[in-house]
Amino acid sequence: MIDKRGQGGGGGGGLGLLGLIPLVTRFRGGWVVALLIVGFVVYGGFRGLGGSATNGPSDTSTSGAPVAGHKTDDKKAQFVAFVLDDTQGMWRQEFARQGKTYRNAKLVMFTGATQTACGGGQAAQGPFYCPADERVYIDLSFYNELEQRFGAKGDFAQAYVIAHEIGHHVQKQLGISDKVASARGKQRGEEGNSVRLELQADCFAGMWAKASDDKKILDPGDIDEALTAAAAIGDDRLQKQSGGRVNPESWTHGSSAQRSRWFKTGYERGSLAACDTFAAAAP
Repeated sequence: MIDKRGQGGGGGGGLGLLGLIPLVTRFRGGWVVALLIVGFVVYGGFRGLGGSATNGPSDTSTSGAPVAGHKTDDKKAQFVAFVLDDTQGMWRQEFARQGKTYRNAKLVMFTGATQTACGGGQAAQGPFYCPADERVYIDLSFYNELEQRFGAKGDFAQAYVIAHEIGHHVQKQLGISDKVASARGKQRGEEGNSVRLELQADCFAGMWAKASDDKKILDPGDIDEALTAAAAIGDDRLQKQSGGRVNPESWTHGSSAQRSRWFKTGYERGSLAACDTFAAAAP
């Protein structure tokens, strides 16, 4: 994990690597599907709170358990490191079952703005994944907004943000995002490739939630809380809350019902095949 906080736009030299400590034995405060609150799509670059469909060079280095650095007292960052490692551990196992080798993504923490291989990234975008450098980017102040503005509290709400972005890294390795990028058909809207890509990342996050549940690190009721939260933050609900009309043609992440359904699919069926949103007649 790479710490660029305080470097103002991503410039500067060395990396601050966080110590990975076992902060989490059980997630408290319930599961909240919070990722879809403020995302937008930029094909040919990165996706704020989502993925990208751009080709780029591979980064084969691992996230691993980072060594201690200069911000080891930062509990929130240490929590992010824990979740990153746990999520990617699950995907290493899943890929191995498929006869494949999972290549770890890196996570970059930044403040305000940062440079990426996909262009300039801004904190206002929310967390995002850049396929060109295979890194997840996050300004940790996003979690404050998540709690204070949207009322999405709890450790698992924060964990889901990372799990969804890693879902886009999985799509990159499986060649799914590249196919979406090169597709000539409908890209956006209620049934477009953009929405299907995001819903698949939700499904992948549901797979990780199931793996977490199997390890007994979820509280009873966390999954039900996730489905309830998903219904509150779909594209349709957010458009209504913003005072505008519901316009499915502008959707980038999917409706409340779609997001809830695909997260539940990943959690209940727990397989890559079950998460094929592109094969579904309707997402």
